[in-house]
Order: sequence, then structure tokens, then C-alpha cells
Amino acid sequence: MVDDEPIPETKLTSTKRRWAADGKFLTGRIARPGADRLPPGQHLVKDWPVLDLGQQPHISLENWRLDVTGAVENAVSVDWAAFQSMPQSESLSDIHCVTTWSRYDNRWQGVATRDLLDRVMPKPEAEYVMLTSFDGYSTNLPLADFAAEDAILATTWEGAPIIRSHGGPMRLVVPHLYFWKSAKWLTRIDFRSRDAAGFWEKNGYHMHGDPWREERYSGD
Repeated sequence: MVDDEPIPETKLTSTKRRWAADGKFLTGRIARPGADRLPPGQHLVKDWPVLDLGQQPHISLENWRLDVTGAVENAVSVDWAAFQSMPQSESLSDIHCVTTWSRYDNRWQGVATRDLLDRVMPKPEAEYVMLTSFDGYSTNLPLADFAAEDAILATTWEGAPIIRSHGGPMRLVVPHLYFWKSAKWLTRIDFRSRDAAGFWEKNGYHMHGDPWREERYSGD
């Protein structure tokens, strides 16, 4: 899908727009990360539910590419072999989805976002990133969140390659924010001086998405 092609309306997108308008799932509580492992309004699951925009792109490793653009000293465009040659890291973290499920102790392997930052060297004016996926999805992050210690460009989960339905062959994982911020099928990271809304943020969801502050929707 090309970047400016509209994402088709699905039952999920219309439902989640309605949730945002109605403030569904909000409890009004604030928790403290570290002190409270389970954020307000969440419940634990043992499986990993699949949510997407109705499309799961087929991405062969031969056609996979990650472009890093914008306010960086060293813009790069890497294929799968080049990405795999970058320093590899492991991470253990929890998942918190805005649809109220959480899953503890997920084991990831891939490229730590901090190692990518060391390579591309963001310019002083770079304060945000816009993430774009192969299916046209987008979401925004402050650079400080993208650079979190446990944020990772993950290629494996629980010791096996991440499957297509969960964003394989590579997805972002930013554990301290709601999981819609962890873009599946990531293909471009654009560093910017100003913030801008991505797909869900344009459809009523919060620009930041902190689970412990229940930043689910734009009016929170």
C-alpha cells in the first residue's frame, strides 16, 4: 500500500472510533509504573490477541526494507541482511493494549532503538518520530519514548520469528506505552522537529498513550 492511500474502513476502525467518542474503558484512575505492574482498567491474558486494520501484508525478506529519514545526520535505507548485521539485543517486557488486555513477560530479540539512534544520529531539532508501516498505518512518538531503554525493533518473540499476524518480520515494541504505538510491519522511521498525529491519533486516540495515566483517548 502506498503511504497516501486511505486505509479501508473496517468493523474494528469504526468500533474503536466509537469507543474514543464514548470514552469506553476509562476508570479515571492513575497508577505508578513500577509500583503497579497492571495499569488501570487492564486485565491479564495468557495468549496474544491479534488486532489490525483488516490487512496483514505479505512481506518477503527479499523485499523488506527499513528507511530512516528526516532530521538525522545519517539517513539510512537497510535491507534485511543489513538489519540483521546490526547489534542484536534481547528484552523482556509487558504488553498493554488499549482494548484493556495486558500480557506479562514477553521475550523479544532484535535491534534496540538506542543502537539505531547511535547509527543515524538524530539532529538537535529532532524531538519526535513518525512511524509508517507496510500497510499504510502510522503512529507518532516523542523521541524520548522511542529511545526508551527497553524499546526494541523486534524480529523474534519467545525465541521464534514474529509471525505475520503480529507484525513480522519486524515490529516496534515500546513497552511503556499502549501497544498501538508499537507499529507492526514497520518500514519507515521519520525524525521530525514537530509532532503530528498518526492513524489512531487522527481517530480520537491520545497523542501519547501512557497506560498508567490511562491516556487512551484525545480528551483524556
